[in-house]
Amino acid sequence: MTTAVILAGGSGTRMGLEIPKQFVNVYGKPILFYTLEGFQRHPQINAIEVVCIDGWEEALWAYAKKFSITKLKWVVSGGNTAQESIRNGVYHLEGKIAPEDIVIIHDGIRPLVDETVLTDVIRKARQYGNAVTSLPYNEQIFVADDEISTTKYIPRETLRRVATPQAYRFDLLYSRYHEAFEKKIGTNGSHYANTMMVELGVRLYFAAGSDKNIKLTTQDDIEMFKAYLKIRQYNGLK
Repeated sequence: MTTAVILAGGSGTRMGLEIPKQFVNVYGKPILFYTLEGFQRHPQINAIEVVCIDGWEEALWAYAKKFSITKLKWVVSGGNTAQESIRNGVYHLEGKIAPEDIVIIHDGIRPLVDETVLTDVIRKARQYGNAVTSLPYNEQIFVADDEISTTKYIPRETLRRVATPQAYRFDLLYSRYHEAFEKKIGTNGSHYANTMMVELGVRLYFAAGSDKNIKLTTQDDIEMFKAYLKIRQYNGLK
């Protein structure tokens, strides 16, 4: 069994919006539901859990009915940080799925997740116990000596860009989140499941990524998303 945990606990303050950005409508549909449709369509996804910002649970269920997201099984309250939200979602699955089941973690505001990316992250997680979506890093990275100069760079061949979706065996995910929050390792600031795992000594395995898998954090990102949808519609009609 494969379960998707979709994070939709953000407030949208960085966009200056009156509603959470994941519920912003684009061509008559909230951004979050473009994301959920990708998981709904994938044949290897058996169930979906959404970690939702408080106060939007009823709207989430209503939209799920409207857009036929039949795989949505659970809605869980989000936390104050991404890590707390992931933790809430993981803990809620105890007793609902088996230890060897695969859990995919994905940002609700990454609505362009590709079917082939999902397929590969599931396959790698079943093989190795975990998998993180990744891409090569194509820019040069320099280490700043001070505010105006540098004498050192990091070879880009040694770097990978990692994003969601990420996938883990449930027993690994569950035990490591308990360990992390008990020891306060990998739980602060911008930490995520992948960075927490590394800090706890877990080796991560790379899965396929996609440049289309953008995270919608600014108004410009939303405009880019709209443009992609128009291109996809045009190609579908063509």
